[in-house]
Amino acid sequence: MEKMRAMVLEKCAAIETNPLKLTQIDRHVIKRPNEILLKIEACGVCHSQLHGIEGDWQDIGIPPALPTVPGHEIVGKVVQVGDSVTKFKIGDRAGITPLLEACGKCQYCKEGKEYLCESSTITGESFKGGYTEYITVTEDFATKVPENMKPEYAAPLFCAGITAYKAVKAAEPKSHKKIGIFGIGGVGHMAVQFANVEDCDVIAFSRSQKHLDVAKRLGAVDAMVFSNVQDEFLDKLKEKHGLLDAAIVFAPADIVTDTAIKAVKKGGLVVIATVGERPAFMAFEEKTIRGTLIGSTKDMEQVIRICDEKNIEVISQTFPLEDANDALKKLKNSEIEARAVLIP
Repeated sequence: MEKMRAMVLEKCAAIETNPLKLTQIDRHVIKRPNEILLKIEACGVCHSQLHGIEGDWQDIGIPPALPTVPGHEIVGKVVQVGDSVTKFKIGDRAGITPLLEACGKCQYCKEGKEYLCESSTITGESFKGGYTEYITVTEDFATKVPENMKPEYAAPLFCAGITAYKAVKAAEPKSHKKIGIFGIGGVGHMAVQFANVEDCDVIAFSRSQKHLDVAKRLGAVDAMVFSNVQDEFLDKLKEKHGLLDAAIVFAPADIVTDTAIKAVKKGGLVVIATVGERPAFMAFEEKTIRGTLIGSTKDMEQVIRICDEKNIEVISQTFPLEDANDALKKLKNSEIEARAVLIP
């Protein structure tokens, strides 16, 4: 059996203890006629992986089993195709989102919302993760990547990009709609740009001045420092801009979600794209609170098209595969400007 290098998580632990170990594991092989084998060119490092590795989300079943190979935003070259594959040929480039597979038969799959499938397989929550050199996937769950896209640009589109795109769509964008984006990291910096494409007036909120500077450069009409002193923060927002038409929350902190709901006008809309407690909600204010999760394969094709046509910027910092622990430490300490990417 041929081997491949992989960063394997044997047990959940603080990232400072270097829980990911460089290991030789069996190289994935095509087992079904509709699968393709990708030689991974790049894998983005998502904040949710940090939570999974450190054990923060064990109560919601993440990771479902150990040992595991993390990593769920992957781009690579097709090096082998199964006998029935028609969508890809050897030499094509393809990407995989966190949705590795879905059943194709349930109500969600039939509605084109396969990412909500109850029996889906999630990339990076088994040995099928991206912190390695090869991966197999069925052709229906891989998306073509243009030849001109650099791997470190394309990989983050497959989680951060589609999450940002779907969240902006969920905020019902239209010209000059005032949308607040809370949390300007790997996902938020792309949401600013997707909202701009829709001609919205974006106000960015972050605790980090560096992230606010990025948001301004990418087209936000204003960028304000987020503060836990809620009343002061809301007063300042009202004074400068009035209340928001809509808000999108990417920062995984309950205080941020709570503040975002209060920052939106009555009848406004709040899109929550993170895990957290349900905050206080006043029915009489006629606000809508909506959750969002990645997106479908069709959504992913749109993300690739828009990024290619509109020159959406992806801010990334690359690390060799064996430095995955270091990349995650930097992410934990807010030292990554937007998205870390591992290159095998």
